[in-house]
Amino acid sequence: MTLAELGWTDVLALAFAPHAAAGLEAARVVCELRRNFYAVQTADGEVLGECGGGFFHVAKKPEQFPAVGDWVAVRRRPGEARADIHAVLPRRTKFSRRASGSEEIEQIVAANIDTVFLVSGLDLNFNPKRIQRFLVAAKESGAEAVVVLNKADISTDAEAVRREIEALVPGVPVFVTSAHTRKGLKALAATYARPGQTLAFIGSSGVGKSSLINALVRDPEALPTGEVREKDSKGRHTTTRRELVATPGGALVIDTPGMRELQLWGIEDGVENAFADIAALAARCRFSNCGHSNEPGCAVQAALASGELAADRFASYGKLKTEKAGSMPTRRKPSALASKPGWRKKAEGKTPFRHRQHTEE
Repeated sequence: MTLAELGWTDVLALAFAPHAAAGLEAARVVCELRRNFYAVQTADGEVLGECGGGFFHVAKKPEQFPAVGDWVAVRRRPGEARADIHAVLPRRTKFSRRASGSEEIEQIVAANIDTVFLVSGLDLNFNPKRIQRFLVAAKESGAEAVVVLNKADISTDAEAVRREIEALVPGVPVFVTSAHTRKGLKALAATYARPGQTLAFIGSSGVGKSSLINALVRDPEALPTGEVREKDSKGRHTTTRRELVATPGGALVIDTPGMRELQLWGIEDGVENAFADIAALAARCRFSNCGHSNEPGCAVQAALASGELAADRFASYGKLKTEKAGSMPTRRKPSALASKPGWRKKAEGKTPFRHRQHTEE
């Protein structure tokens, strides 16, 4: 594949110019293999990319390391199908979540994506609230968000569910699909699977992300798929790593491991964008700091009273706003220790943070 077929643009070429002057080569990360090792696609083919010692002097945090979809600057090793990764180019978009564990760490699921498909199965695992939650993260990513209601072949009234979700996520395209019967795939591909476009499929285990991708690339064995449990429609993690594959039409698709739970990260703008109707109402409130409870002149409460705004939608908005506030780091007052002689010197001498591998939930 050429760099243009991988999504290379003039903007990327401009950002890469200093690396080109240093004799480095552009490549795109197509798969995360293991700690600090990636499959990267260059203009001459795929090679194994490794973050070498020099990279650690630049990247100190996990989110600064490559993710699937990233563009990187590499130097080939003579006589080997391997390359050293020297830098990650600035990301245009990124879908992130809070990594599992007790530490506050950002985990980038996919980078430089144009459209993120939020896939939900029309089975026992269907959860409208989860769709809203994924939408907040998608809006924060900077990519276009599309809701995909898969497994229409086992739904008794898929169109009624589609109308329900359209009302829940106003302004967001909603598609009903079936990887088994290929329902809706032609429309999905015609609208979004254009040459050079990067698409990411996000959702819980068992919703059919890999099956949808296999149907789009017209290869039933391109990505592994698995059955779901009959009692609760939950699936196994058949996708265990992030991987980028190409469709016959030239689009690039990123499959991601299923998420049992999406812990939101950095949703400062995502909540307002996902609930743009409520944000517009809030702008009409009499007071700029209106809490939308019992303040006079509250446009949100007026919309709730008239039925213009659904109570459950406002409740979801409030819950996510509360979660956003709770996730923001708190500023601590300087302790008495900070004023003691030698404190700063000791603090600066601490061992810097090292990249730590995190498993999927």
